[in-house]
Amino acid sequence: MSDYRTEVREAIEQYLEDNEQYINMADFDDAEDFEQYLNDTLWVADDVTGNASGSYTFNSYEAKEKVFGDMETVKDALQEFCCGQKEEIADAFLEEKWEWLDVTARCYVLGECVSDYVRDNEDDIIKAIEEAKEA
Repeated sequence: MSDYRTEVREAIEQYLEDNEQYINMADFDDAEDFEQYLNDTLWVADDVTGNASGSYTFNSYEAKEKVFGDMETVKDALQEFCCGQKEEIADAFLEEKWEWLDVTARCYVLGECVSDYVRDNEDDIIKAIEEAKEA
């Protein structure tokens, strides 16, 4: 069973760990500013959403498993992003565009996951910003 919110949250944490040396915390004014940076940057991070290349898994079968493992989130994402374009949604399933559906769900939960991450780590983020500005 897949859970997009858990997977994306874990991917955010892994991304930050892997890219810590490239993120200059002095560039941010506050946690909200850092949150906006994460939303903008991770929207196109293949290792978080897959949106840059169009695939997170680079494996249609694995993407299909994830889609069917959290169909409720996929449905919500399609309603939000496709705005009732039922033909596009039907085509995605009929043409087995599992990777597209997987990326769509990941992008849909990204903002919520980033907000949760920032809220859960706000004190550490503020401290890191302050320390970076002092250095």
